[in-house]
Amino acid sequence: MAEDMPQNTIKKMELIVGNTEALSLSDSSALHLIDTAGAISELMNNIEDLPKEPPSLYFDIEGDNLSRHGTIAILQLYVMPINATYLIDVYTLGDKCFSTPGGNGRTLKDILEFSSIPKVFFDVRNDSDALHGHFKIKLAGIQDLQLMELATRSFSKRCVNGLSKCIERDGSFTIDEKLVWMETKKKGLLLFAPEEGGSYDIFKQRPLPKDIVLYCAQDVQILPRLWSYYNRKLSKKWRTKMLDASKERVALSQSPSYNGKGPHMALSPAGWYVQCRRGRV
Repeated sequence: MAEDMPQNTIKKMELIVGNTEALSLSDSSALHLIDTAGAISELMNNIEDLPKEPPSLYFDIEGDNLSRHGTIAILQLYVMPINATYLIDVYTLGDKCFSTPGGNGRTLKDILEFSSIPKVFFDVRNDSDALHGHFKIKLAGIQDLQLMELATRSFSKRCVNGLSKCIERDGSFTIDEKLVWMETKKKGLLLFAPEEGGSYDIFKQRPLPKDIVLYCAQDVQILPRLWSYYNRKLSKKWRTKMLDASKERVALSQSPSYNGKGPHMALSPAGWYVQCRRGRV
């Protein structure tokens, strides 16, 4: 996986992880690379019958031009009840990631498509586009954190925020935590962001460079903290609107005309900004 790291499992890495109430640098998470069908099967056994409130499963995806037209390289999954992060090697395993069953016959595709199992993404649209385009996965049970943040605002709802801005503003970092997060982010961007001289091909490199491993793990581990923060502020009315809009985002991402690039991606769902301007927040 990376130099000085075991190929299949990295134990007790000091990252920003933990429960939804308090995350600190002293918390630690088991970090696993899933790159065999057997490891997928074991993962499925580990995520069987998990609590639904708060959500147990938090997802992110990395790839080149993440969409039906690009590639999926890594699917990140943080499982909160067992405090474990999984980097699923989609580039290596392909369809086996989603079709390999656990002991009860359930697959990751099943988990992603069950509406009764809540799953948290941040801006699910392009992730959904890629999963549907490449593996015919129809996401359901989605809680979109980007929409949760928007729904809790007491100011303008005209545009959505990106993940980095949400983490910086609402992540409740200590000074040390923020420095670690920023440094990990910077090292990852230098490797894959073209504007920083990097290339998205780095996500296809095996073994994965250590800085990419940490980059992939970091943000998905912070998602439960953001979920908890926004969930406490979310009214019943806006929770319903968030869930409905999350479902609409998935449906839109699967449509033939979906375009996941451009200024329109920053706009709030139809009607949200108008309601805010009229004072009905």
